[in-house]
Amino acid sequence: MTTDISADKSVFARRESQVRSYCRSFDAVFDRALGAELFDTEGNSYIDFLSGCSSLNYGHNDPDMKAALIAHITGDGIAHALDMYSSPKAEFLETFERLILAPRGMDHKVMMTGPTGTNAVEAAIKLARKVTGRSNVISFTNGFHGMTLGALSLTGNVSKRAGAGLPLGDVTHLPYEGSLGEDVDTLAMAEAMLDNGSSGIDAPAAFVLELVQGEGGLTAASRTWVEGIARLAKKHGAKLIVDDIQAGIGRAGSFFSFDEMDIEPDMIPMAKSLSGFGLPFALTLIKPELDVWTPAEHNGTFRGNTHAFVTAKIALEKFWSDDAFKDEITEKATVLTDGLQRIADMIPGARLKGRGMMQGVDVGSGGLAGAICAEAFVRGLIIETSGSEDEVVKVLAPLTTPMAQFKAGLDTLTDAASSCVETKIAAE
Repeated sequence: MTTDISADKSVFARRESQVRSYCRSFDAVFDRALGAELFDTEGNSYIDFLSGCSSLNYGHNDPDMKAALIAHITGDGIAHALDMYSSPKAEFLETFERLILAPRGMDHKVMMTGPTGTNAVEAAIKLARKVTGRSNVISFTNGFHGMTLGALSLTGNVSKRAGAGLPLGDVTHLPYEGSLGEDVDTLAMAEAMLDNGSSGIDAPAAFVLELVQGEGGLTAASRTWVEGIARLAKKHGAKLIVDDIQAGIGRAGSFFSFDEMDIEPDMIPMAKSLSGFGLPFALTLIKPELDVWTPAEHNGTFRGNTHAFVTAKIALEKFWSDDAFKDEITEKATVLTDGLQRIADMIPGARLKGRGMMQGVDVGSGGLAGAICAEAFVRGLIIETSGSEDEVVKVLAPLTTPMAQFKAGLDTLTDAASSCVETKIAAE
């Protein structure tokens, strides 16, 4: 007998932990998704501007990936292989090498980690400490790198850090670009502190940073600042770790968020849209000279998801064989900027943040941003906030969203913002 969940959602409150969060913003039971749309059990449809927090850059249920996965499963293909050799892994690695690494002159090794982004970050900082013999790691204000203890120590958000239940040490948090105001040169500050033997900062094993801060409010670092941090890391014998878990795979405009910058990251944690289909899959790219692991020194039961290898290969071939998809992202990013500017123009002091298809508008308060997102949901749009105070309305639409549907979603967001602004003015 099947229970009609749409009629009674009490099972979630009765049995699911209080830690659940997204469902509190989107009070519906979803049961179907296609492209850039989600459908609930009551027949309502929603344009998706959240994309599984950038885990669905290619949208829901891409038909080519779905067909390949179904064929693999129905053909009794390998479902789980630990880190043994398999044909799907070989095909993924060969495709990744041919379409992503080789064109960029990158010779990084691919380290399969546990299936989530935080696993990839843990592997990177563990290896940096092993290679350098140092324990201190430099991260930056408003950064978010995961919820397991090592990655959480890099994360800046106080409420997330509080969940650790113990001190989070061996990390120095330096100010990200712009975090102390436009007039403060945080790169020069970092260099002065690291050059000063009495600053109290231990020699770092690594610098870990996002080039666009996903959860931290969509601050996008400039090329000058990023290249300066890379030089600083090299100067002090530290490894440069670029966390491309949310900003990568097209989200910030190209496959890697650093593609247009003159840097060579030593390690690159990747996850989220890596599988192309929303399947758990993470890896860390590491320069060959850093690949000093002994066999099984860092392991895990789910190192590499065989089903994800199948879909990731299709995603790479379908979207990254030429520049057509990148050009499409650029076009949509311009439309997104224009749409968000309309919202910013309604709100005194509001400003745009981010780059590529990873943009949002800082409306000045978490209350207003939350109200806009809530009103958008009522109107059929799923979107969330970002930032230390949840003050940024953050657009993470699938990169494959048809242009007409993308513009319709932006119109809905604009209408929601207008309604909330009018309500706010009336209340004042």
